[in-house]
Amino acid sequence: MRRGGSTLARQVLRVRVGRRSRVTLVHPDSHTVDPLAIREIQAIAPISPAVGPSEAAPAVGMSIPLLPGERTAARRAKFALVNGCTLASLGLGLLAIFLAMQGDVRIAAICLVACVVFDGLDGILARRLGVASPFGAQMDSLADMCSFGLAAPVVVYASLHGTVSTAGAAIACALVAGCAAIRLARFNVSPKDGRFFCGVPTTMAAAVLALAVLIGLPVSGTFVVAGVALLAFAMVSSFPYAKLARLVKLPPWLLLVPVVGALLDIRATFFAVVIAYLASGPLLWLRQRHTA
Repeated sequence: MRRGGSTLARQVLRVRVGRRSRVTLVHPDSHTVDPLAIREIQAIAPISPAVGPSEAAPAVGMSIPLLPGERTAARRAKFALVNGCTLASLGLGLLAIFLAMQGDVRIAAICLVACVVFDGLDGILARRLGVASPFGAQMDSLADMCSFGLAAPVVVYASLHGTVSTAGAAIACALVAGCAAIRLARFNVSPKDGRFFCGVPTTMAAAVLALAVLIGLPVSGTFVVAGVALLAFAMVSSFPYAKLARLVKLPPWLLLVPVVGALLDIRATFFAVVIAYLASGPLLWLRQRHTA
C-alpha cells in the first residue's frame, strides 16, 4: 500500500509540474502529443472546477469550431454572409487609406461611411440570423480597428494637409488611433449595457470624422484639430452615451428637426447634432450621479 500510495503521489506531482511547464503532453523526441501522458492524466487528475461535468474540455490539438451550435449548410451560409459584411468593412477601410494617399479625400470619406454601414449590418444580421459567435465578435473588433482606428485618422490627416502644421495633424490623428484601440479593448472585456455606451463608440466617431470631411466644415484647420482631439478623448471617457436603439425611440418631431435643418443648412445642422451628442454624455453622467 505504501509503495502504491507513493507511486500515485509521484504521478500526481508529475502531472501538476507538467501543468505548470506545459510540456508533459508532448513527446520529447517529436512535436506530437504523447497519448500515454493523456491517458495517465485522465486516470489520475480530477476534473477541473472550471469545466462542468456536462462540458467536455477540448482535446489537445483539436480545433475549436468557429460557429457554435448546429453546423448545417444553411447556418454556414448565414455565418459566411455575416463575416462577409465584416470583411467588406475592412476592405473599404483599406480602400479609404489608398484613396487618401492619392489625394481623393472625399471619395475616401464616402468609403468610410460605407464602412459604418457594413459594420452595423453585420451585427444586425448576426442577431437576426442566429449566428452570433465569439469569433465574429473578435473579427468585428479587429476590422473596426483597421477601418475606424486607422483608416479614419489617415483620411482626416489627408484632409488637413496644407491647412495646419504636420505635427499638429499627426498628433490629433494619432490620438484617434490610440483612443480607438483603448476603446475597443475596453469594450471587449467590459460587461455589456443594453442602454448606453461607455464613451463614444468608434463607429460613431468614424462617422462624424467621415461626414465632416465629406461636407467640408467652414472652420479653420486649428479648430478641426481641436475637434478631432476632443472626439478622441470622448471615446475613452466614462460618460454614458445612448445607443442607436434608444435614439430612434425619441419623439418623431424631435427626429424631424435635424432633417429639416439639413435641408436648410447641412453644415450648421451637422455641427449642432455632433455638439448635442457629445454634450449628452456628461449631462447623463451628472443626472445619474444626482439620482444615485
